[in-house]
Formats: sequence, structure tokens, C-alpha cells
Amino acid sequence: MKKLINLLSLFCLSALLPLSAVGEPIDREAVVKRHKVFTTGTLLKSPAQVGNGKFAFGMDITGLQTFAPFNTLSDWGWHSYPLPEGTKVEDYRPVVVETHGKKIAYELRDPNQPALSEWLTQNPHRINLGRIAFRLLREDGKEARELDIKAARQETDLWTGVVYSRFELNRKEVKVRTVCHPGKDMIGVTVESELLKDGSVSIYLDFPYADKRQFPHFMGRYDTISGHTSSYEKLAPNSVRISRTMDDTRYYTQFDWTGQAVFSRESADAHKFVLQPQNTNTISFTCCFSPEPMDKVTEPVASIEQKSAASWEKYWRSGAAIDLSGSKDPRWLELERRVVLSQYLMRVNESGLYPPQESGLVNNGWYGRFHFEMIWWHGVHYGLWNRMECFDRYLNVYKDFMPQALERAKSEGRSGARWPKCTANFNREWPGSAHAYLIWHEPHPIYFAEMQYRQNPTPETLTKWKDIVLNTADYMADYLFYDKKTKQYVLGPPVVVVSENTDPLQTINPIFELGYFRYGLRTALEWADRLRLPEKKTRKWKEVLSKMASLPVADGVYTTYEGIPDMWTKYTYEHPALTGVYGMLPGDGVDQATFKRTLEKVTEEWQFDRIWGWDFPMLAMAAARTGQPKLAIDMLMHPSAGFQFDEHGLATGGPFPYFPSNGALLTAIAMMCGGWDGSSGDAPGFPKDGSWTVRYEGFVPMQ
Repeated sequence: MKKLINLLSLFCLSALLPLSAVGEPIDREAVVKRHKVFTTGTLLKSPAQVGNGKFAFGMDITGLQTFAPFNTLSDWGWHSYPLPEGTKVEDYRPVVVETHGKKIAYELRDPNQPALSEWLTQNPHRINLGRIAFRLLREDGKEARELDIKAARQETDLWTGVVYSRFELNRKEVKVRTVCHPGKDMIGVTVESELLKDGSVSIYLDFPYADKRQFPHFMGRYDTISGHTSSYEKLAPNSVRISRTMDDTRYYTQFDWTGQAVFSRESADAHKFVLQPQNTNTISFTCCFSPEPMDKVTEPVASIEQKSAASWEKYWRSGAAIDLSGSKDPRWLELERRVVLSQYLMRVNESGLYPPQESGLVNNGWYGRFHFEMIWWHGVHYGLWNRMECFDRYLNVYKDFMPQALERAKSEGRSGARWPKCTANFNREWPGSAHAYLIWHEPHPIYFAEMQYRQNPTPETLTKWKDIVLNTADYMADYLFYDKKTKQYVLGPPVVVVSENTDPLQTINPIFELGYFRYGLRTALEWADRLRLPEKKTRKWKEVLSKMASLPVADGVYTTYEGIPDMWTKYTYEHPALTGVYGMLPGDGVDQATFKRTLEKVTEEWQFDRIWGWDFPMLAMAAARTGQPKLAIDMLMHPSAGFQFDEHGLATGGPFPYFPSNGALLTAIAMMCGGWDGSSGDAPGFPKDGSWTVRYEGFVPMQ
């Protein structure tokens, strides 16, 4: 029986994956390589990167972190400052707020513990593991600045994951290759230059102390000697291990090199170490970071380059692909460039063990914490591009965080599991009103479970997600309040909506949240049928779903929430989430004629210079579902400064870089190619007027 189910699973998946829509299979290597990245100078906020999803190294034009102290980040590198004197985490108390006649404890800032509340805001925070850079000397012996180097050129080879850098100093060339190990938190670097022999080029490692900035481009304090320690020991003639302590954080760096060189600490109390090559024109080195002491990590750079190339080729040849080169619309090249670079960046920054922060592994946003509501935009594209394994790695957060999610719901006097809004690599909420009252992320795990089940409809998938789906549905059903006057189940107050720009104590029946809760309960009931659950388990879900308030309408169009005053004069900024209920979501409770009028009004009235990067693809998906493919393309290529992609593909749309913009773009493209429930024809989201010729393969239809 199990074998039959697996065969059926394979059949179902193959039915979801269309072959190339036009002609022969896509030449994936050609598509990727035509968007190879070339730069001739450091982009001050935008590094070139190598990485493996859970570890990444950002670099300037030299191939290291020489002129700009870009960051070396990992999934596991976290730090907390000491607690305020005389306090402990357990001293924090949620704040009780009367909600529909009940006193409910919400994770707001504790007015009796302001210092502790602030500490919970800032801690833990992701840390920069260290800086690896060149020390470059001019002919007069002074350290070179970037303006002293000439003929600089850097190439990021997307197909192999190797960055090639070259520049001239003192009229002599320096060539650098930088690569990341696909399975270890390790970079490999090869340097070729006559300047190595005369001492004009050396390599140094510098280790910073953490800082309290929330949105730093360059993380860490290199001018702080106290508060952290760096010691080293020789493991072999060409190998050292550096041990790092920073308050309660401890980690290790193993640095290996080939060829003759001298390794030393710059001074007795410094956190900087220097490798000075001797009598050689070529040197290779590797640098591996780990939370534990490492054994047997020494590996030639050539081996890392081979493994990187094999790993990246496997990635590019897996899943879906798109080729727009046959299109007549002149925007095809830029759109395809954004799509290809976004795929590279998402794998480098966002395929690790935890959901990613908004800025991936480039720098710290929100102290490096990840947002549960944004998991959708960071990861759904992986499922639609048939690369679910990249998403699945960090979906385990729902299973891992379940015990505390159950306790959180219980503390509110509700059943089921209440997922946090913003956390780090462990399950502790950042207290605040936007976090305590935000609910649009609660149905996410049901969406993810359904997406995975459609691709792999097996008993194993049902078992994996069962408790998560059931407890999520229990919480949603309990969160809605039965209004005896209207005889309806209503949402809020209090509730913070997607746009976070309304009064949470006045907001009731917000449209996106209502639509998503409808979807969540409907889908949970489908899961109950698959799991053959008893009727008593789903009785509350059915009652709530059947009596849930309708999506709010005023003057023939949908509104952000029921009874919102001055909707189209005061609230046409931030996320236009009312367009997400039929585009991003499949449209539970939506009247299509009303929605189409709403989308038209949004495109006319909304302030597109005051929204976020993922809003444009969300609007594109709404346009696609309503049969307006030209509008969908226009939204993906909107000129707003809030949705642009630089030379490396890093996107605007929030604190820079803003990876939800990249993820949303890939999600919209997947939907426009692969279609959605009820769509028909090839690439239904693209215009059929001859301006676009879309070759695609491997996409999974959207719900």
C-alpha cells in the first residue's frame, strides 16, 4: 500500500510540473551566465557574496573586506549583553488588556520593567564573526586606500559560486578568487601577485565586539578592546585555531594556509591577527568558523572550488527555470536579470536552518531577528520553483517552537498554538504592540503544510504537519469572538493589521486577516478529512467558519477593515494588503467583481512611494488572478525607489537590502508561469499580445 501511495505521489507531482512551454528544454547555463555580475568598484552598502544559505561572506572590490568592513554571518552566531543588574528573563510579565470582556495577557512592553523590556528588545542579536581583509601598502609604505588601486574588476560567477577579483597596486596586478564551502561555514581564497613577495600585500583577521545598532551595514565595534577575548594556538605549521569569547558567546575560527608565511598577533591585547607571506607570488588560505572546536577541517581551496561548482550546478539544474530572451518587450532582460540574481541571493542567504532575517546574511535588520509573518515571502517561492528542500530546512521551526507556542496561547486564555511575531534562534517574543497584536502570520503553517502536501501527498507529510495544523486551527478558531448582536464571529479588537498603520484597539474585521483565517480554517477541515478526525474535533472550526464576518465593503470596494474612517484619504500607504486576499491568497470569501474594482482603485489611489518591496509582486499576483497580465508586468517593473535591484541583485523595499522583495518577485514569477488553482493555459500571468515569449519549465501551480 505504501509503495502505491508513493507511486501516486510521484504521478501527482509530475502532473504539476509542466515541461518547457515553448520548444526544447531551456539552456539553463546560458540563462544564468548571461547575468554574470561585473563591478569595477566597491558598492558601499552592497557586497558581493559567497555563501551556502546558513553562512555567508560579504566582500568589497578586493575579494575580501579591505576597504569596506562587510560582514561574515551565520545561523548560529548570536550574542546577548548581560542582563540589567538584579534582573532575570523570568521577571518579565505580559500586560493584561481587556478584550471582549476578558482579561488577556499580551506580550507588550512591561511598564514595571522598562530596562528588562529594552533588553528583551535588543537580545539576542546576530553577530559578525570576523573581518578578513588585505593590508595593502603603497610604494611609500603607507596603507592604500581604494582610490590608490587601479583597473579594478570583479566578477561573480553565479554558475560556480566563485568571485573573481583583480586590481592593480603600485603598477602590479593582484588576482583573487573567493569561494564558500557548500557544507561548512568556511571560505577559501587564492591570491596571486608579485606584491606578496615584497610585503606590500598581507592578510589580516580582525574580530569585533557586538554593538547595539538595530540596522548597521557594518556590524561590530572594532575599536573596543575590552569585553571580549581572542586567543590562538598553533595546530600545525600552517594552521591555527583562534578562540573567541564575548560575554556568554563562544566560537572558534580555524585559519589554514599553503606556502611560506608568518602568522602573528598584531599586539598583545589586540583582536587582529596578520598573515605575512614570505618569498612567494601565490598564497591560498581557508577560514572556517564554528560554535565548537573543529577537527579535520583542513581542505585545499581547489577542493572547495570544485565542491562549490558541483553544488551550484546541481542547484541551477534543479527545480524550475525561465527564459525570457524571445520577448519583444524591452524590459525582458532586466526582469530576467532580477529573477536569476534573486535565485542566487536567496540560496546564499536564505536556505539555512532558521527562517532568515529581512536582510539575510548581508547585515543586521531588527537585531538580526526573523519575522514569522515574513516567512511566507522568504520561502514560498522555493515550493513553487520545485525546490522545497531549501524551504523545508527552516520550516522545522514550527515543530521546534511548538511547546512555547502552546504555552503562549494558554497564557492568553486561548487554546491551540500562538506563533510569535519576531524572535531569534530560540522561541522568545520581542515584546511590543506590533508583536503582541499581529495575527496575519498565524495561518502560515497551514498554507505551508498544504503546499508541501500537494507536492508530496503521503502519510508522512500528514504526520509531519498534523499537530501543527490542528493546533494552529484551534488557536484561530478561539481567537475570533462571537458577537451576539451581529451573530457573527469577528476579528479584533485588538489587532495589528498587515500594514501596521491603524489603531489596534479600534480595528475590527481586517480584510486580509479575515480572508486568511477563512482559508486556514477551510484548509484545516480538509486536513481533518484526510486524517479522518472525529467530528467533535472540528465542530468549533466549522461553526466559526460558517458564521465568520464577511470581508468589509464600502461604496462597492473592499476596505482595510470594517468601518475604517477616511479609507481613501488617510490610509493609502503602507502595505495594500486588501489586494492580497485574491492574489497572494486564493480568495476565500472574495467577490471577484468587487475585488477587481478594489484593485483598480488601489492602482489609482495608493501612494506607491510609501509601500514596501513585496507589495509590488503582491499587486502583480492580484492582477494576474483578475486577468490583467499587463498590469502584473507593470507592477513587477514599477519605477518606485522601493522596488529596485542593484548590480548584485540586492533589493530595496525596506531597510537595505530587503530580501522579501527578492522572494516576492520569485513567487510572482512562479505564479505567472505555473498558474494557480483554476487558471488555464501556458504562463497565464503573462500578456498574450506577442510582447512576451515565455519559456519555462518545472513550476508548481499556486493554491
